[in-house]
Amino acid sequence: MKTIKSLLFATALFIGASSFMSAQSKIAHIDKQELIKAMPAYATAQAEIEKLGKTYQAQFQDSLKEIENKVKQYNSEAAAQTEDENLKRMQEVEGMKQALSQYQQQMNQDLNKKEYDLLKPIVEDADKAIQAVAKAQGFQYVLDAGMLIVADGKDLMADVKAHLKI
Repeated sequence: MKTIKSLLFATALFIGASSFMSAQSKIAHIDKQELIKAMPAYATAQAEIEKLGKTYQAQFQDSLKEIENKVKQYNSEAAAQTEDENLKRMQEVEGMKQALSQYQQQMNQDLNKKEYDLLKPIVEDADKAIQAVAKAQGFQYVLDAGMLIVADGKDLMADVKAHLKI
C-alpha cells in the first residue's frame, strides 16, 4: 500500500513538473525601431516629411527676411518720421514678429501631425508582422530589444523582415 502511495505521489510530482515545464512561456525579442527604419515605406515617409520641412523653412526664412528689410527701412527713415509714426512702425514690426512666431509653432504642429499620420500605418504593419511571425513560431511574448539588457531569447528580426519581404 505504501509503495502504491509512493508511486502515485511520484507520478503526481512528475506530471506536475512536466506540466510546469511545458507551461513556461516562449519569449523572443526584436528591435522594433530598427525594423521600422528598414521598411521601404519609412524612407518614403521620411523623405516626404523632410521635403515639407524644407518648404516650411523656406517660407519662414522669406518672412524673416521681409521683417529684417522692413526694420532696416524703418530705421533708415526714423529720423524723418514723427514719433507717432515711428511708434506705429515699431508696433507693426512687433506684430509681424508675433505672426512669424505663431507661424513657426503651427509649422511644428503640422510637421508633427504629418509625421504621425505617415508613420502610424508603418508602425501598424510592423506590429502585425511581428505578431504573425511570433504566432507562427509559437512565441507568447515578444519584447522590444531596444530596452533589453540581456537578450538570450530568439531574435525575430530576420524572420519578420522575411515576412515583410524587406
